[in-house]
Amino acid sequence: QVQFVESGGGLVQPGGSLRLSCEVSGIAFKIYEMGWYRQSPGKQRELVALLTTDRRTKYADPVKGRFSVSRDNNKNAVYLDMIMLKPEDTAVYLCHVDLYGRGSEDFRYWGQGTQVTVSL
Repeated sequence: QVQFVESGGGLVQPGGSLRLSCEVSGIAFKIYEMGWYRQSPGKQRELVALLTTDRRTKYADPVKGRFSVSRDNNKNAVYLDMIMLKPEDTAVYLCHVDLYGRGSEDFRYWGQGTQVTVSL
């Protein structure tokens, strides 16, 4: 059974920083693709950042230069360092894994999400 432990969300002022963490258990091998999506009310879920085992990265345009994704393959953990946060970054951030990177829903899993709120 695949399980996620996400942490690091919270309330931060504009311009502040946060670090999200996600550790995945129940997978006995190195997960190919790990990353983060986000969803805010009334909007579609969108990719934030991802990182593969062969070190390929992808970032959404709004977060480029401000967010950085990293991972610990020994722990099947993924992290998201966020700086210069803006109110429009407010969303539920969901940890996401794609075991083989093929896009098949059979091998994609989602965490429960952690709330990030950027406000004065």
